[in-house]
Amino acid sequence: MAPELRTALVTGASKGVGRGIAIGLAEAGWSVGINYFNDREGAEATASSIRDGGGAAWILQADVGDSEQVSGMFDAFMKQAGHLDLLVNNSGVQTWAPLLELKEKDWDRTIRTNLKGTFLCTQRAAQIMKDAGGGVIINIGSGANKAPFPSLVDYCASKGGIETFTSVAAVELGRYGIRVNCVAPGCIEIERTREESPDYEKTWGPLTPLGRTGTVEDVAKAVAFLAGAESEFIAGQTLYVDGGLWSQVPWPYRERDEDD
Repeated sequence: MAPELRTALVTGASKGVGRGIAIGLAEAGWSVGINYFNDREGAEATASSIRDGGGAAWILQADVGDSEQVSGMFDAFMKQAGHLDLLVNNSGVQTWAPLLELKEKDWDRTIRTNLKGTFLCTQRAAQIMKDAGGGVIINIGSGANKAPFPSLVDYCASKGGIETFTSVAAVELGRYGIRVNCVAPGCIEIERTREESPDYEKTWGPLTPLGRTGTVEDVAKAVAFLAGAESEFIAGQTLYVDGGLWSQVPWPYRERDEDD
């Protein structure tokens, strides 16, 4: 069995799911590069949590939608880490607006960050990993990969694109020993989702078959699994971390079935 990989770069790791993934990987023994765009304080907090636990962390500022900044970020990471074994494309934004009201600049910002950012970082990481003989890339999707979320048309389009991009990347890069997969969280309680619904647990928890909302730790465990040797023959797949939420379909007999 192949040895565990040890150096990771996580984009958008200054808060929320990205921070949880970075900390979770560090707890599993990885040294972690923490990318941020404008939240330096948040990135410092993520790094402090990792270092306080005895792990190694590097802070890397870059706009993932800008190719020059992406190239500079990877150069800085390689200078500090020496090699790159895992990339987690987590950076993401969204705009709450109906399709008929969504502004072009907001559409462009979301696609640029979420989808173009995933492309640019994957391309640069794969160039490094190819020369090194392999690696792992994990893209962070969403329930929006397959479910239409009203007033989040830009976000849904970007996340659906990420899932298909993952499949194509896995097919093309597999020959170089690079595995590419997607982790798609659903109803995860973080700062951003609490802004959508102040009582997020009571809003979403009852809708999931497992009866609760997810945590960043749930997502981090899925990422660590797909990054490790236990999943060395898994590529081009999407793993939904949603408590079964998006496996459901409307079912008119639910109350009757629950009474039986």
